[in-house]
Amino acid sequence: MSDRPSPLADPHIAFDVSEGRRDIVVLGSTGSIGTQAIDLVLRNPDRFRVTALAASGGRIGLLAEQAHRLKVAAVAVAREEALPELRDALTALYGSEPLPELLAGADAATQLAASPCHTVLNGITGSIGLAPTLAALEAGRTLALANKESLIVGGPLVKALAKPGQIIPVDSEHAALFQALAAGTRADVRKLVVTASGGPFRGRTREQLADVTREDALAHPTWAMGPVITVNSATLVNKGLEVIEAHLLYDIPFERIEVVVHPQSYVHSMVEFTDGSTLAQATPPDMGGPIAIGLGWPARVPDAAPAFDWSKASTWEFFPLDTEAFPSVGLARHVGELGGTAPAVFNAANEECVEAFLAGRLPFNGIMDTVTAVVTEHGTPGGGTPLTVPDVLEAETWARARARELAAKATAEARA
Repeated sequence: MSDRPSPLADPHIAFDVSEGRRDIVVLGSTGSIGTQAIDLVLRNPDRFRVTALAASGGRIGLLAEQAHRLKVAAVAVAREEALPELRDALTALYGSEPLPELLAGADAATQLAASPCHTVLNGITGSIGLAPTLAALEAGRTLALANKESLIVGGPLVKALAKPGQIIPVDSEHAALFQALAAGTRADVRKLVVTASGGPFRGRTREQLADVTREDALAHPTWAMGPVITVNSATLVNKGLEVIEAHLLYDIPFERIEVVVHPQSYVHSMVEFTDGSTLAQATPPDMGGPIAIGLGWPARVPDAAPAFDWSKASTWEFFPLDTEAFPSVGLARHVGELGGTAPAVFNAANEECVEAFLAGRLPFNGIMDTVTAVVTEHGTPGGGTPLTVPDVLEAETWARARARELAAKATAEARA
């Protein structure tokens, strides 16, 4: 076993570094990560060029504007029924100019992930990002990975395809660990410390969380994110997923990955080394820096994110995690250690429960109660056979159906 961090995300290795401007494919272009990445590209036209875009199809006007402004070669939408609207929107913008190639359907983003480019930024939300992740790796592209779910549910599949340094993490926490790990070798690492803002409900007991609303959960104190990720931050499921991701990316055992609450979200994560030193990566809360690391590594992009004004006083706080009020991190460690399809079950059940909560069909505490029940019912994966994509899809399908059943049952009982 190497004394360096796992080759999945190794800051000591620059995978397929090319001179000049990098061609980028952006998956999830109309989401939070995608829009910020495009802004970075437009501010640095000498460094980056976007060649293709993919989105779900929910924001067609924005997608068409992005395509026209960037002059991309191809545009993809996951929802086939959105294709006519996209074509009309592009025609209105392009006029007599030829339109980019248009793709639609569940496999459209996966096709673009394998298209000619230097880097694929996977900013898709959810486990549907697995197929594009695998396609990008198999095609030999550098993968700037914001879609943590694809690594969570398909860890062994991703690890089998990834070459040294091929994956650059875009999560703020993992971009922080990635940079801090550059200061030493794997043998030097004692502990990874993943920071959590604590979300909007930091300091509340489980009993105090019983009646929180959708609006309460979406009011994140430091980050502006999509609704699913914001709810995951409120339950701290997002942090549990990041613990699994850290284990897979850096090949560090779960018992040496710690979560601490840091409300200011200035320190994005830390690495403690065997000599007692701890290196922390810090910026004001902003995704510009992690995105720039993902697209530009090993080079840094000037002014990618705001810097601190050290002439002003500030206070940085750190607190232990309340595991009783927020059991998600412990459950994530459990499924990560189980391996196999257990992480896929955990993630899929959570996605269904978050959807039910946002729709008003499940109380806040019901999210983790239901996910825990589904994970427990799934049990320990057996057989010891290598994980396959059909295994993941089958486990996800079962977990989603079971989560819906249990959520509906809990709602019915609450109303009785």
